[in-house]
Amino acid sequence: MTPRTFLRRLSVVGVALVLLTPMTSAVAQAKSVVPKIAWGSCGADPKLKPFQCATVEVPTDYDKPHGPTTTIALTRLPASDPAHKIGTLFTNPGGPGGSGVDLVQQAGQQIYTPDVRARFDILGFDPRGVSRSDPATCYPTAAEESKALANVPAFPVTAKEERQFIVDAAKVAISCRTTSPDRLAHYSTANVARDMDLLRQAVGDQKLSYVGYSYGTYLGATYAKLFPNKVRALVLDGTLSPEWYSGSNGDPNPVGVRLKQGEGAYDTYEQFLAECKKAAADCVLNQLGDPKTVVESTLQRLKTHPVDVALPDGSTLTVTYAVAVAITFSNLYDPAGFPGLAEMWAQLNQQPTAKKAAKAPEALIEWNRRKEDYTTSIGSALQPCVEAKQSGRGPLAYPTYAGAADQRAPHFGRYRAWIGIQCEFMRIRDTDDFRGPWQNKVQQPVLVFGTRHDPATPYEATRPYADLYPDARMVTVEGYGHTTIGKSTCADARITDYLTQLKAPADGSSCAQDRKPFDPLPTGKKVLTPLPR
Repeated sequence: MTPRTFLRRLSVVGVALVLLTPMTSAVAQAKSVVPKIAWGSCGADPKLKPFQCATVEVPTDYDKPHGPTTTIALTRLPASDPAHKIGTLFTNPGGPGGSGVDLVQQAGQQIYTPDVRARFDILGFDPRGVSRSDPATCYPTAAEESKALANVPAFPVTAKEERQFIVDAAKVAISCRTTSPDRLAHYSTANVARDMDLLRQAVGDQKLSYVGYSYGTYLGATYAKLFPNKVRALVLDGTLSPEWYSGSNGDPNPVGVRLKQGEGAYDTYEQFLAECKKAAADCVLNQLGDPKTVVESTLQRLKTHPVDVALPDGSTLTVTYAVAVAITFSNLYDPAGFPGLAEMWAQLNQQPTAKKAAKAPEALIEWNRRKEDYTTSIGSALQPCVEAKQSGRGPLAYPTYAGAADQRAPHFGRYRAWIGIQCEFMRIRDTDDFRGPWQNKVQQPVLVFGTRHDPATPYEATRPYADLYPDARMVTVEGYGHTTIGKSTCADARITDYLTQLKAPADGSSCAQDRKPFDPLPTGKKVLTPLPR
């Protein structure tokens, strides 16, 4: 799997309230046994030769530090200049539910500069409940999960689909809490932060150096709150507002609405169409008319007339309105993907009835491929269910929430509003979670990035997120897409200086992206785009 395929795969499906204070957490952590890491081979695959792998045991419940344990899978890319090594750089790719092991093994050699790779061991770990780390599964087997979800759409559009979607969500939730109740009950981000602090001690670092993308910024904010005196450097890229995610701001909307991904996606979608129009002949949609008119008319037609697209492997993908919106959302994550997205819409526009297209656009091929090679359970993305506030009016109100969101952000507001509907039926809470307040006492400067037009973590959350830290240095990336990965040499340089020299830019700095959305992609360059949950 390429770094692009891995990173594009990562979208949130996402009881008495008992919060551990930082002091309580520190006491529990002090009693926990620091695991010993026995690094070894990652297997026979030649591509894994540069990496080392290990597993460790950490407390399942930090209130019982010598009780049952949970397995955490790790990998590292050793520093290329060990004589001048600073320490270990911890990473999180987002999600929730993203595999840190996959991030480092599939993209770690590309997304960090040679200077960073020289001075740090790059470490990825699968958070508890995810992938190789005792995953929280919702069905006894992958085949049963696949069968159960086979006919569930990306999101419902009609009233009939909405009713069925709610029923299906209840079935999934019941299956999750039946199959993995013990794992889900200790699944919170606060416990992942406690795990990360044990791992920090296990690698011998006095303080944490960390890069978190998207949901990984929520993990960063949680670590900063629980362990403010253990921070060396935090790079927080594509900020997820802790108040919005947790619901600590009092917003009664469900988490999928609170995150404002619908608004962020619609803004980036409009930028995609505007940049296409400016690109003239370099954007294929201009051959068919005004890009926005072409795409909007096609979207409306797909609501009643889906298109069957023939794929290279001989199978057929039915592109409904919901599928088209979901594919568009994922392809807004990097401006390098805009030309392919335009090609997809041009081909869909020229299919007036449900007939097979002569050639499937690459965006549809990759979408189908990602679904086929998806191996992690939906349970890996259910952290909002055990740690975030649910909606104020319950699951039957989701059509109303979705309708209002669609008014604010057409297409994408409705899509993202349904994210987390399973949580309304889960009824499992991790009583050791943390929901705020979110102001922290980290004294070191931290580096916070926000992209001007971000479909997944809207730019408007960046400054409020930065203001949670006593000394945050916010950098605006002027451009499009989610996170800085693979998009800005300027941002890479800022990250390198900060991690290796603790040299932080001035707050309010900015960086440009390396290329315009419809510029040809340089030969050999890949789109490296983490997809948040």
